Amino acid sequence: MPECLARYQYQPGRRLAWSQICLCFCLLHFFICSFMVAAPIFGYLGDRFNRKIILSCGIFFWSAVTLSSSFITKEYYWLFVLSRGLVGIGESSYSSISPTIIGDLFTNNSRTMMLSVFYLAIPLGSGLGYILGSSAKEAAGDWHWALRVSPVLGMTAGTLILFFVPEPKRGHADQLGGRIKHRTSWLCDMKALAKNRSYVFSSLASAAVSFATGAFGMWIPLYLFRAQVVQKTAEACTKDICSSKDSLIFGAITCVTGLLGVVIGAATTRLCRQKTERADPLVCAVSMLGSAIFVCLIFVVAKKSIIGAYVCIFIGETLLFLNWAITADILMYVVIPTRRATAVAFQGFTSHLLGDAGSPYLIGLISDALQKSYTRSVLWQFLSLGYALMLCPFVIVLGGMFFLATALFFLDDRDKAEKQLH
Repeated sequence: MPECLARYQYQPGRRLAWSQICLCFCLLHFFICSFMVAAPIFGYLGDRFNRKIILSCGIFFWSAVTLSSSFITKEYYWLFVLSRGLVGIGESSYSSISPTIIGDLFTNNSRTMMLSVFYLAIPLGSGLGYILGSSAKEAAGDWHWALRVSPVLGMTAGTLILFFVPEPKRGHADQLGGRIKHRTSWLCDMKALAKNRSYVFSSLASAAVSFATGAFGMWIPLYLFRAQVVQKTAEACTKDICSSKDSLIFGAITCVTGLLGVVIGAATTRLCRQKTERADPLVCAVSMLGSAIFVCLIFVVAKKSIIGAYVCIFIGETLLFLNWAITADILMYVVIPTRRATAVAFQGFTSHLLGDAGSPYLIGLISDALQKSYTRSVLWQFLSLGYALMLCPFVIVLGGMFFLATALFFLDDRDKAEKQLH
C-alpha cells in the first residue's frame, strides 16, 4: 500500500485523484475481505484438526502467491487483484491458529510473555513492510520487487514450524489435555462466544485499535508530507514517483513502538496482576485512553513542528500497541481450549470488519468532502486531512471504554470457563 500511494503524493493545485486512490484501496480491501471470509473457516478447522499442518500450509500458500503476483503484468491487473485475495486467505490461516498453539504450550505469565513475542510480528512486520517495500522499490526502480523479499522469509518460517514446532494437545498447558473427550458443534461454539461478555467487549476494543492503525498506516505519511509543504520545508512532488521518506520514518517508528509496546504491556500486566486480578483489561483501558491524548496532540503540533508530531506518534503508538498481546491473553482466560481458534478467528473478523476494512476509506472520504470548498489551498488540504484523522482518537477512547467494560465481567467469564473444564 505505501508503494501504491507513493506515486500519488501531494501536488499543488489538486487533490489526490480518487480514481488513483481507489486503485490502492481496492487491493487493500480485497485482501482484508478475503481474510475476513477465510478466518472463520480456519478457526473451525483449527479447533478440530492438526494445527501445525494447517499453519505451515497457510504460510507456504501465502508466500507462493505473493512471489507469483510480482510477475503479473499490468495487462492482467484482474489477476493481480485476485492474488491479493489469495494472500488474505493464506494469512488468515496462521493468524487464527498460532495464538492457540501458544496458549496450549504456556500458561499465566509465561503465556503472556510468549504471546507478546508473537504479537511483535504485527507492528514490527507492518513497519518492516514500509521499510523493505519502499527500499526495494527505490533500489530496483520497480515496485514489483517489494513483493519478492518477504516470500523467502515466509517459506523459511513455514519449514521451521513444520519440522520443529510441537503440536500440543488442546488444554495441555492447563493440564486438561487428557480430559477433553469431545468437542461441541460450531453453532454451539458461536452461541457461547456471543454470550461471553469479556470476549465481545475485548473484540470491539480490538476493532477500535484496528480502525486507528489502519487509518494511520494509510494517511499519516501523507499528512506529515503536507505539513512540511505548509511549513515550506519540503517542495510539493511533481514527479511520477515521489520520495517515500515519510513512509520510511513512519515505518521505523512503527517497528520501535511495536517492540516497546508489547514488551511494556507484558511487563506492566505482570506487575499489576500482583495488585488486582482484573489487571489485563485495566492495563489495556488505561493505555488506550492515554494513546488518545497523544494522537490528538499530533494534529495540534504538526503545523508547527514535524519533530513534535513524530514524538506524539511515537508515544501514541507505543500506548496503542500495549494491548496486542494482552487482548489475546484475555481471550485465552475466558474461552475454553476447544473453541479458541474459532474465537481468535472471529475476533480478527470483527477487528477488520469494524476497523481497517473501512477506516482508510472513511478518513479519505471525509477529507475529500472537506476539501471541496478550497481545492486550491495548500493549507486547507493539510487541515482537512487532519480534521478527518481526528476521528481516530475518538474511536480509540471508545475502545478504552470497551476495555473497561471487559474488566467488569472478566473474573466471572474466567471462572465460567474454568468450571466448564473441571
